[in-house]
Amino acid sequence: MVLAIKLMSQYFKREALLHIATIGKTVGIKGDMKFHDKSDFPDQFKVGSSFLINRSDRITLSDVNQERGLVKINNLSNPQDCKKFVNTKLYATYEETRKNCHLEKGEYFFFDLEDCEVYEESKLIGCVQELDRIGTTNYLIIVTDESLVEDGLPKSFLVPFIEPFKKDVDIQKKRITLSGALDILEAS
Repeated sequence: MVLAIKLMSQYFKREALLHIATIGKTVGIKGDMKFHDKSDFPDQFKVGSSFLINRSDRITLSDVNQERGLVKINNLSNPQDCKKFVNTKLYATYEETRKNCHLEKGEYFFFDLEDCEVYEESKLIGCVQELDRIGTTNYLIIVTDESLVEDGLPKSFLVPFIEPFKKDVDIQKKRITLSGALDILEAS
């Protein structure tokens, strides 16, 4: 039963949509609209790019001006026609994100880090629930392993996902090895 729930959870997570941008108000008389990028990958927003606005409908960017934070959509040039898209959120699937966003060595998509087991040395200390950015630093939110909670440690804690804490990440095995995380857990 637990395996079935975990498999269902992974299925729904794959089907989840990532909110990557929001279309704002109309600007001027030629159909330009404010554009609010919520992602770390501005290069994915280019002329001809198509994004989901709900589970089945898409819009296409027909012009993009990153410097001014403006876009045109669906070749619309009349502000009246554009108004129905004010405050529309743009979404991408995990697969589209992997395809359209280039990672440098040592970078990971947050959704690939979720559900990874976290170890220090060879001791399991928990599982990544999610990633949170505080200021300019990414933090792993870790749900503490049951055996450590039974020993009186907190049920969850944060660890900066930076050097010197980050030692090894294996996305295929869903395993992250950290250094100093146990000290942070014990001090929490």
